[in-house]
Amino acid sequence: MARLVFGMNVSLDGYVDYDRFAPDAVLFRHFIEQVRGSAGSLYGRRLYEIMRYWEEDDPDWTPDLREFAAAWHREPKWIVSRTLTSVGPNATLVSDDVEAVVRRLKQELEGELYVGGPVLAHSLTDLGLIDEYRLCLHPVVLGRGDPFFAGPRPRLRLVSHRRIGDEAIELTYAPA
Repeated sequence: MARLVFGMNVSLDGYVDYDRFAPDAVLFRHFIEQVRGSAGSLYGRRLYEIMRYWEEDDPDWTPDLREFAAAWHREPKWIVSRTLTSVGPNATLVSDDVEAVVRRLKQELEGELYVGGPVLAHSLTDLGLIDEYRLCLHPVVLGRGDPFFAGPRPRLRLVSHRRIGDEAIELTYAPA
């Protein structure tokens, strides 16, 4: 049975911002390995559209960027959207009955299934489907952006913490 994990980079004041800070080389390596070993990812429309950047080959990419792109291409993806009509390679569009689809994926797959995007994660939290929250905390205060928790915070218990790279700390929580 797969475990559903919501994890993203987050500022000290709780915001997710896709442009204002980036992982260092060690944390980026961690993300490459995470994508490489995942059972797949579920994305909301907005984050999926940002991540589609990795579908194109850029001649200026470093070897690590190419490695991430290759892993992201191979990873199965489910895109939750009522507005998209098509998705890219190795992706499946989920436009209705999200709960049933996610429950089926959790039953059929092994390993970790990642959730991308705070709005989608909030919906899956409300359905009691998220097994773990991983906040990759950065020493940045944004003062604005999308909050990591897009609604009332569930009661959580700390499962683990570890430093990754020079600046980030990964905090792992499970529903209490």
